[in-house]
Amino acid sequence: MPPKEDAAFVAAMEDVLEVYSRPPTPAIPLVCLDEFAKQLLSESRPAIPAAPGRPARHDYEYVREGSVTGFMIAMPHVGERDVFIGRDGRRTATDFAACLDHIAHRLLPGADKILLVMDNLNTHTTASLYEAFPAEKARALCERFEIHHTPKHGSWLNMAEIEIGLLARQCLNRRIGSVDEFRSQVGAYLRWKNADPKPIRWQFDNSQARVKLRSLYPSV
Repeated sequence: MPPKEDAAFVAAMEDVLEVYSRPPTPAIPLVCLDEFAKQLLSESRPAIPAAPGRPARHDYEYVREGSVTGFMIAMPHVGERDVFIGRDGRRTATDFAACLDHIAHRLLPGADKILLVMDNLNTHTTASLYEAFPAEKARALCERFEIHHTPKHGSWLNMAEIEIGLLARQCLNRRIGSVDEFRSQVGAYLRWKNADPKPIRWQFDNSQARVKLRSLYPSV
């Protein structure tokens, strides 16, 4: 949170909160997008498997295997989520563009328009689409999305952060040694969670923000 009055923060916050206050519309679904990274660590020695009354045991030493980046795609109105992992699990402009293509054509091909809330990473711009695709496809993808950015230092406004936290606690809090293993673990988690979807009911709105966060609003 900004330490004092910050018009830029307030403007972006109120824009996102206005989007969240809109009633669910199947033809214009809401998607929240955020990135997360996982350091890949493999075992230096075979682990001792769990047994009745005894947890699995791992050597304190490990082998660094790089890292992998995933894009959390949260659909709060329907309570479903997906994770897009680029070809090499990296965080690049082309990976971001491929993620938007995945959302538009694999997850939500029938949507008239997709409300997209995401943060301000340097790759999270429509310019990334033009780096990855021919101009015709890039422009067509731009037209599929209505993009809203959370303010800087305002990641708490992105509902994808909720899903990342759940994924980290329930799936990623262990050593994972390769991108393929990461895909497998995340895929199993998604199948389990999406089998019992629970919508996110966002409660905080602009009228509350103007009271509870009034110190962030410029004095006029």
